[in-house]
Amino acid sequence: MTTPHLILVPGLMCDAASWAPMLPSLQEHAQVNVVDHGPADSLVLMAQQILDTAPPSFHLAGHSMGGRVALEIVRLAPERVLALALLGTGYRPKEAGEAGEREVQTRQALLDVAQRCGVRMMAQTWVQNMVAPLRLTDAALIEEVVHMFERKSEDVFKRQIQALLSRPDARDVLQQLRVPTLLMAGEFDTWASPKQHEAMANLIPAHPTVQVLAGSGHMMMMEKPEAVVEHFLRWLKQ
Repeated sequence: MTTPHLILVPGLMCDAASWAPMLPSLQEHAQVNVVDHGPADSLVLMAQQILDTAPPSFHLAGHSMGGRVALEIVRLAPERVLALALLGTGYRPKEAGEAGEREVQTRQALLDVAQRCGVRMMAQTWVQNMVAPLRLTDAALIEEVVHMFERKSEDVFKRQIQALLSRPDARDVLQQLRVPTLLMAGEFDTWASPKQHEAMANLIPAHPTVQVLAGSGHMMMMEKPEAVVEHFLRWLKQ
C-alpha cells in the first residue's frame, strides 16, 4: 500500500509547533508536511501556495484559519484532495451588520495590542480563550502557545487578520464534498464550537465523522494530541 501524503495547515499565527505533539505518531503512517503561510494576506493565496508545491494527490487537514485554507484548496483543486480533516474551524463569511463589525473590532483590538506592546503581550491575552479552562494553569502549555505566536511578527498578524476578514463563504465547498471528511471540535472551544461543526456536517453529503474532544479548547492538537492522533489514524485508513 502506498504511504499517503498528509498536508497539515496551521491556523492564525500558528506554525509547525501546533502539530508537533502529533508528528511522531503520524509520521509512522504518512509522509507529513506542515506548511507555512509566509506573508500571504488572503486565504485563496495561501491555498494556491500550498497547491503549487503539493504532490498530485494528498490527504489534507487544517486547523482554525488553516481549515478555511483547506476548504479553498478543495474549491481550487477538488480532484487532488483524497480526504479532508477540519479542526476548530468554520465556513461562513464575515457577518453583515453589527455582528461583522464586532468581529472586526475584536480582531483589531488584538492587533492594536500586538502593535503597541508586542506580539507576546497580545498572545498572553489571546491564549486565555484558546485552551480549555482547566489548562490555564498549565504553565508549560501556555508558554508553548505564547512562544509559537510570538515567532510571528505584527505584520504577519495584520495580513492574516485581513485574510480572515475577507474570507469566502465555503458553504458551496462543503455541499460538494465527496471524500472522507473528519470534523473535530474542542468541548470548550469558544472560537469554533461543536455546534458550528455539527452545522458544517449537515452541509456535507459524504457522511462526515464528527468528533468532540472532551476537555479540550481551541488548540486541541497541543491540548489532546493523543486523542487527535487516534481519530486521524482512523481517518487516514478510510
